[in-house]
Amino acid sequence: MTSIGYLAGFETLDTETPGVELAWQGTPPAWLNGALLRTGPAKFEAGATAYRHWFDGLAMLHRFAFAGGKVRYANRFLQSGDYRDTVKHNAIARDEFATNRAGLLGSLFATRLTGNSSDNGNVNVLPYGEHDMVALTETPYPVRIDAKTLETLGPFAWADRLDCQVTTAHPHYDATRQLIYNFEISFGRKTLYRFTRMAPGSHSRSVVAEIETSEPAYTHSFGMSERHLILAEFPLVTKPLRLLLSGRPFIETYRWSPERGVRFTVIDKETGAIVRRAEAGPCFSFHHVNAYEEDGAIVLDLVAFKDARIIDALYLAGLRAGNALPEGLLTRFAIPLGEGPVTQKVLSSLTTELPRINYRRLAGRRHRYVWSAGAASGGFLDCLVKQDVETAKPATWSEKDCFPGEPVFAEAPNAGAEDEGVLLSVVLDGEKGRSFLLVLDAATMQERARAYAPHVIPFGFHGNYFANAA
Repeated sequence: MTSIGYLAGFETLDTETPGVELAWQGTPPAWLNGALLRTGPAKFEAGATAYRHWFDGLAMLHRFAFAGGKVRYANRFLQSGDYRDTVKHNAIARDEFATNRAGLLGSLFATRLTGNSSDNGNVNVLPYGEHDMVALTETPYPVRIDAKTLETLGPFAWADRLDCQVTTAHPHYDATRQLIYNFEISFGRKTLYRFTRMAPGSHSRSVVAEIETSEPAYTHSFGMSERHLILAEFPLVTKPLRLLLSGRPFIETYRWSPERGVRFTVIDKETGAIVRRAEAGPCFSFHHVNAYEEDGAIVLDLVAFKDARIIDALYLAGLRAGNALPEGLLTRFAIPLGEGPVTQKVLSSLTTELPRINYRRLAGRRHRYVWSAGAASGGFLDCLVKQDVETAKPATWSEKDCFPGEPVFAEAPNAGAEDEGVLLSVVLDGEKGRSFLLVLDAATMQERARAYAPHVIPFGFHGNYFANAA
């Protein structure tokens, strides 16, 4: 069983902090001037009703601003339509990933068709251009936020007419082409997988490729190399009619079908042509790490689970009961661009999730280091891991009764080495009953500094560091 301190990360935080200076313990690097922005669920009940899954809680934004050797913290609920409706009615107002509105039959898909879809951006926060910072979830309704004040500015208004019901909260930015790529699914009589691209600052997507499918797979992220986009269809699939008519929450309409294996589709970024289709044995993944081209093949790293039980393990009842998480392993697939079978190997025996790389420099290119949150004790995430994929040697950081989140890499100015910089992770200190921002040397995994927040910050998912944005 897990300690009581760990469970505090799944309790509602009602407090909003307009801005408070935190005290450093230790000394962060002098060049750390900018802001770490994060989002995650922070409200797990609404009146007499409660959300069922970690992915469902209402979003809260968190900001750690660094300037002149000081750090300030602020947090604020994302004032999405979802949040406003739920607070207004004091009950869950919109269907979520694994929670339907009380007393109503339907599904997340059905509500999207009626225009009352969730815009609960609790998964990721990133820029869609110089003037549009957005909070994202797995629906095509980004919410604009002020990166300095955390004020909600309203919906990100698409200027195109592309219709879809599901998208990823992990779009890729191609720095060479200066384009944002994403993947989405348009359910219907003819269901389509769709890759899109958009210029930063634009509100209009264009189609890279569309692929028809009869059994769409649950897709949380996708791969991108310098020349290609990679779709991995894990064998967790649904049917559009089941989505529409089952009356079950969105994810509960999906079925594990291991006989399908994993189906890879490699798309040319420029032409949209299918370069390769290939298959491998069954597994499941939320997060791709990176992809690159080498020796006539796509090398694709991701965190792989044996099956989709990880989704069931993240229901709040099980998490609060201290149940152990299934094993997720950093895994590499090599997909030949010509003939030949897909090969697969495990890069680390440590259970990890929420992987990050030096994305600014190496997105779509060969990487050596992967940083992630790990589960060394077999329970919830309790350490940070740096994995050298060339030597297979890991380095870790951990502390008793401490539970870290995603390690966000911040590169040092004029860095030479790939790992020259720091990791920023929000850590729950179960003993003290508060969370702190941890600053680790990304090369050595040694602590540089920490700063305690005034309260527990509920466990979140993703965020990013923005230099010179304090």
